[in-house]
Amino acid sequence: MSQSRQLAAIMFTDIVGYTTLMGQDEEKAFEILKKNRSLHHPLIEQFNGRWIKELGDGILICFNTATDAVQCACKIQEATESIEGLKLRIGIHLGDIIFENDDIFGDGVNIAARILSQAESGKIYISEVVHNNISNKKGITSFFIKEEVLKNVKEPVKIYAVQIENTLPTKNNSIKDISQKNQLDNNATEKAGNKSIAVLPFVNMSNDPDQEYFSDGITEEILNSLAHVKALRVAGRTSSFYFKGKNIDLREIGKQLNVNTVLEGSVRKQGQTLRVTAQLINVDDGYHLWSEKYDRGMDDLFAIQDEIALAITEELKITLLEEEKANIIKNPTDNKEAYDLYLKGRYYFNKRGTDIIKGLEYFQLALEKDPELTVAYTGIADAYCILALYCVIPTLNAMPKARVYANKAIEKNSSLSEAYTAVAFISTFYDWNWEEAKKGFQTVFAYNPNYASAYYWYSYYLTFVERKYNEAIELAKKAAEELEPLVPISHHVLSIMYMNAGRFEEGVQASTKTLELDVNSYPGYRGLGLNLAGLKKFDEAIEAFQMAVSVSSRQPLPLVELAWVYSLTGNDSAIQIIMDELILRSKTEYIAATFLSCLAYYLKNYDQSLKYMEQAYEQRECILACINTYPLSTFIRTDSRFQSIIKKLNFPV
Repeated sequence: MSQSRQLAAIMFTDIVGYTTLMGQDEEKAFEILKKNRSLHHPLIEQFNGRWIKELGDGILICFNTATDAVQCACKIQEATESIEGLKLRIGIHLGDIIFENDDIFGDGVNIAARILSQAESGKIYISEVVHNNISNKKGITSFFIKEEVLKNVKEPVKIYAVQIENTLPTKNNSIKDISQKNQLDNNATEKAGNKSIAVLPFVNMSNDPDQEYFSDGITEEILNSLAHVKALRVAGRTSSFYFKGKNIDLREIGKQLNVNTVLEGSVRKQGQTLRVTAQLINVDDGYHLWSEKYDRGMDDLFAIQDEIALAITEELKITLLEEEKANIIKNPTDNKEAYDLYLKGRYYFNKRGTDIIKGLEYFQLALEKDPELTVAYTGIADAYCILALYCVIPTLNAMPKARVYANKAIEKNSSLSEAYTAVAFISTFYDWNWEEAKKGFQTVFAYNPNYASAYYWYSYYLTFVERKYNEAIELAKKAAEELEPLVPISHHVLSIMYMNAGRFEEGVQASTKTLELDVNSYPGYRGLGLNLAGLKKFDEAIEAFQMAVSVSSRQPLPLVELAWVYSLTGNDSAIQIIMDELILRSKTEYIAATFLSCLAYYLKNYDQSLKYMEQAYEQRECILACINTYPLSTFIRTDSRFQSIIKKLNFPV
């Protein structure tokens, strides 16, 4: 048995979609396989390669040099363009391999195979060592794609893509130069102020999956810093996180989020050692505009986040205002344990549902470690606001606490947009102080024009309080189409704005989009039901609300909305069943008095309805801010018995 070891370039190729094709048309699949073989043989020979073996529809080849391997790969991909139905992906690595008779073995072979598995159709992916080896070769250009932990490979591997177009840059052209030229060519009419970015979730490269919150937290902090830059439109956090764990082409991501640049990266945390990589990519051409690797201690975490944010603004040629720079260059705390707890809190808060309570607990623990941690105060304020709005806990228990923590946050940082949003939310849904609410939202937009949550709540204010339906729609559209296009709740909010404006067909479309993004979105079914009822499609509306009840585990709000449609169709017995259920549940859980008031009115128990509504007012329930136009509460506006409550709310004329 002859065996030898040597440095070689290993290349794997395989046919994209071959297994599927075999299942559909064996004869055609074999024909494609034969054409693939005949294409490979002469090109491998031309570049001094060695055909090792076939592996199903894949081929293993080795070369003496990385240059020969990459040049051969480019020619192979070019040749496939003339063969219908043949699409290849190629992976290349340069490393030590063991030759044994007519086969090869070793880590180098495994790495090349794993790189192949990451490659997209029609692409050539290479390792960093290959990239470095060909970096000065005329007519060959490669650019960074990502850093990936590959199966059975100890250290993470940096993966690059080879540019195989005929118009390759020469060695005197940098990738940056080329990308800037392409951007000018492709976006000649783009105005200077039309700069946009999506910050994709940084990949957790740590061996511990429990560190996921940490990489998510770094992502969110960088995103929040950039969101304060007025000249830069930043895709919302939730839309960006939609792509977490998904292998989607950056051009497609840019198209879906309507941005022209993407920031991606990775985080490896081991004890007090930290490695962060970040790459800014132009989505039009896939070129790298900027990249950096940071090998630091945990004490430098905030400095890393600041440096990345500042580097991006510099690369995009954005001149920062002093207050914008101050918002980027900040150190939330010197207590790393407190900051770690805060990141865990934000991680669970963003999951919504019952996880909000878990997030709240982590925020509180963070403050115990560092009472000066401003962002933890905003986290607690946000949690109490949402818990009150979702009717998880009574408004009187939640909102005063939310106010205390929001005000403390502002005391510690007077430019914190998240805290001002909480204050504006409280003014709207608890204080019913309409003037202060409006001022509050305007303050938020002055500090952060990209904060999607502020657009949601301000559109609610405009439609329910001031009845400025068209303005509310425009705000909601900005959130749904620009800031958070892949977030179901964005399109739900838009559907509610359409409903209040009487534009029910458009409301149905927005609700349909909500459900396309999340088939289990109970707000999506709610919005659909409300708009279908507006179109007098009552049977379909009932079906939609029944779905909302089901996927929400019988939350009170969709139950009452279902009862409202029953009231429009004269089904009193169905309303009574819902009323009995919520009365029973009220003995062991919080049920908003507003809901019980609506049900009583539908059952023509007017005195009882009035008592419940007076109770709702005394308890300052959040939903009362919406009764000005909310269809469920039409009776409150039209029945003289409820006029005193309407007057107490003092809605703008």
